[in-house]
Amino acid sequence: MRPPKASPASASQTVAGEEKRRSQRVMIRIPVTLHIPGRESASSITIAVNDHGAMVLFREPLPAGTPLVLENDQTRRRVGCRVTRHPQVTREGAMLPLEFEKPMPGFWNIVFPL
Repeated sequence: MRPPKASPASASQTVAGEEKRRSQRVMIRIPVTLHIPGRESASSITIAVNDHGAMVLFREPLPAGTPLVLENDQTRRRVGCRVTRHPQVTREGAMLPLEFEKPMPGFWNIVFPL
C-alpha cells in the first residue's frame, strides 16, 4: 500500500506554532521614538522588524488597538501604526507588536535576507 500523495494545499500548511509572515522578519535593535496621542514622545528600541511593522521593547504595556506614530531615529522617517495585541511583559519591558497602517518597504533602511 502506497502512502497518500501530499496535495498542494497540505504542502503549504504550517506546523502548529508556526506563523505565516507577509514579509521577512529580521531580529535587530534599531532606536525608535513612539509618538503616542495625548502623551509625550518616548524613546524605545526594536527587537524585530519587517515591512509590515515591528516588535518594540517599551517601558510600559499599551493596550491592543492603541494608535501611534513610529519614528525611525536613524532616518527620521515616520509611519502610522497600531498595537496589534496585548503586549508580553518581560524584565526588560513590554514587547509591543506594532503593525504599520500600510506596508512600508524600505522604512528600516536595511537589506532583508532571503
